[in-house]
Amino acid sequence: MKVVLSIAGSDSGGGAGIQTDLHAFAAHALHGATAITAITAQNSTGVRAWATVEPSLVEAQIDAVASDMAVAATKTGMLGTAAIVEAVVRAVRRNRVGPLVVDPVMVARSGDALVDASARRAYVELLFPLAAVITPNLLEAEALLGQPVRDVAAMREAARALWALGPAAVLVKGGGMAASGEAVDVLFDGRETLEISAPRIDTPHTHGTGCTLSAAIAARLAWGQPIGEAIRGAKDYLTEGLRRAHAVGKGRGCVGHHMVEGTR
Repeated sequence: MKVVLSIAGSDSGGGAGIQTDLHAFAAHALHGATAITAITAQNSTGVRAWATVEPSLVEAQIDAVASDMAVAATKTGMLGTAAIVEAVVRAVRRNRVGPLVVDPVMVARSGDALVDASARRAYVELLFPLAAVITPNLLEAEALLGQPVRDVAAMREAARALWALGPAAVLVKGGGMAASGEAVDVLFDGRETLEISAPRIDTPHTHGTGCTLSAAIAARLAWGQPIGEAIRGAKDYLTEGLRRAHAVGKGRGCVGHHMVEGTR
């Protein structure tokens, strides 16, 4: 059975992070393995507390999985600190982990920074050059480039500028743009720039959408799909998951993984 590895934080409410990654992997008929980087105390209404895992233990988790299983693809989510980014880089370089999808979790929906300047530098200088694709949202693209990214034209420019930082491809996610009929993401792979659109789903239950998209991309890369096909398929998977999104608890609900078929 093919194995996909998620290197990310744990969401105790089950709507994002490691937990939603495992849902997406299972929907794509894959075995999900994990290296937990942080533990959060959260539910559908918000995050109450969180703590990072020791970098050496993050590294040991990756080594343990990769030494025993043939990892077909890997994704990263919340890393939190420069020391954890550096630990992930060491382990990824040392092991065979398949194509690497980097979701640079840096900025909350509120606009608050989730990592400091040293962690951003570690992402750019050490992790991005190892990535098959990075998947920043608009706020993360702005934080990385130090300039506003507010429309599709700016997304196209941002994708090219971020590609110059070393990843093989860049997907700038436009889901946070002012509401319109279409949700547009922009992909640049060093050769061409593509706009990938899907209907915007009117639902308040959007917890874990970024994690879901990057996990689905990794899952499809594990099945051998080329990057463009993997991203289109992952976006279709997320769109259908949002159609079937559901309330869990008193706050923002999550993607309906269990009612969506991935790649089987």
